Amino acid sequence: QVQLVESGGGSVQAGGSLRLSCSANRHVFCMGWFRQAPGKQREGVSMICNSGNGPVIADSVKGRFTISQDDAKRTVYLQMDSLKSEDTAMYYCAAGPPYLEELRAGDVSYWGQGTQVTVSP
Repeated sequence: QVQLVESGGGSVQAGGSLRLSCSANRHVFCMGWFRQAPGKQREGVSMICNSGNGPVIADSVKGRFTISQDDAKRTVYLQMDSLKSEDTAMYYCAAGPPYLEELRAGDVSYWGQGTQVTVSP
């Protein structure tokens, strides 16, 4: 069983930055982030896999968010810059098989508990 522990959420004004971290208790092929705003479906934000294909990032955050990993620590990071109010959501760490590069929530094998990100105008 894979356990994911997130940290780094919080409140920030628009234009600010936050960094999320997620650590796993064992190695997994793909790790990344989804988010869910109130009343909306959970959407994929970014994913990094041990496929050599490079990170995947959603168009809605491209150019503002960056995913990275420390493989030795089994940790992924999501650097979020130029935050907007529409980025406000619960952010969930996710892990699973190679097809997670498609950023489909239904493909996720393991979820973290979630960390809240709130961006005020």
